[in-house]
Amino acid sequence: MFDVVYDIGEEASKIPWLRNFESRPLGVWRYRELLPVEDYRRVVSMNEGGTRLIRCSNLERELGIKEIYVKYEGDNPTGSFKDRGMTVGVTKAVEVGAETTICASTGNTSSSLAAYSARAGLRCAVLVPSKKIALGKLSQALIHGANVLAVRGNFDDCLKMVKELSSDPRFYLLNSINPFRLEGQKTAAYEIYEQLGGEVPDHMIIPVGNAGNIVAYWKGFNDLKSLGLVNELPRLMGVQAEGACPIYRAFIEGASEIRPIENVETVATAIRIGNPVNWKRALKAVRETRGLVEAVSDGEIIAAQRILASREGIFAEPAGASPIALLIRAARNGLIEHDSRVVCIATGHGLKDPDIVLRSSRNLIEVDAEIGSILRSFGDARASLT
Repeated sequence: MFDVVYDIGEEASKIPWLRNFESRPLGVWRYRELLPVEDYRRVVSMNEGGTRLIRCSNLERELGIKEIYVKYEGDNPTGSFKDRGMTVGVTKAVEVGAETTICASTGNTSSSLAAYSARAGLRCAVLVPSKKIALGKLSQALIHGANVLAVRGNFDDCLKMVKELSSDPRFYLLNSINPFRLEGQKTAAYEIYEQLGGEVPDHMIIPVGNAGNIVAYWKGFNDLKSLGLVNELPRLMGVQAEGACPIYRAFIEGASEIRPIENVETVATAIRIGNPVNWKRALKAVRETRGLVEAVSDGEIIAAQRILASREGIFAEPAGASPIALLIRAARNGLIEHDSRVVCIATGHGLKDPDIVLRSSRNLIEVDAEIGSILRSFGDARASLT
């Protein structure tokens, strides 16, 4: 697997955003000198990045942790962090003269690639597992004009197919195996540094599926260290779902290889991946930053999604709520110090996968069109919460 490496030591003085933080709006292309693009006039962008870093004061009180933030990547144009990578990846596709972009996806990658390919005037082909893809994400890929094919198999089968297809020069592969994707995603680390006033968190909790995003944050914070802006990196804490956790198993066993999982199952569709392509660098990122990898249950994920929404007004898709599930467990088990600053990455908007919420919620209460009936229903609702 290829990587993008910069010799930025001598070039740092030439980077405008380092000299004047107000010179450009917050977003992916604010940091264009640290992105692998040759012609900025051909950039394919929808103003991605610049997402909110939301302080969660209610969770701080309940968990006894000094500072808790959520980096809400649902603010991106198609509702997930994938847009950071696609703006760079599709720009590179245009630079090399590609005609058709292609990816395997459990949902978010397909919707993002379809949108950015449409913006660039490129054809787009998407392979998705035939079962259990979130309809909110699938609808985005379809409306943006992608040729969506449902493969009788899982995500890993889809990825195998698109990798084979990408040997044909007509197809430009844009899964996270493409190194340019991660270059765009790493800009979230730069933003967090700026949003925290030129500091980094003590802990970063990041959902892990194909494991590209945790690698991207690692790259981003390492860039800041190379630039002399920070001395230490945050401890990276990866969170997987129990039904799809090969990296977690390798981490707790101290293994140097993962054992892929064939029959993955979790409500967190965005991280339902049994053979992640970025596992090696993900383990390295966690171990080098003295972090960890944990696995949380579907029950913990659903509860965390509801807690985040009801306490802080933040609606994240199940995978995006998994860091909150780990945060709750880590706070209770003493894995995170009380005086810590923690940033959790909510990777996608909750409307990406609303079916989970509807299935796990109480039925709507039907009332008569009169005040007494409505007031009585309030009493019933209060009783059901106790």
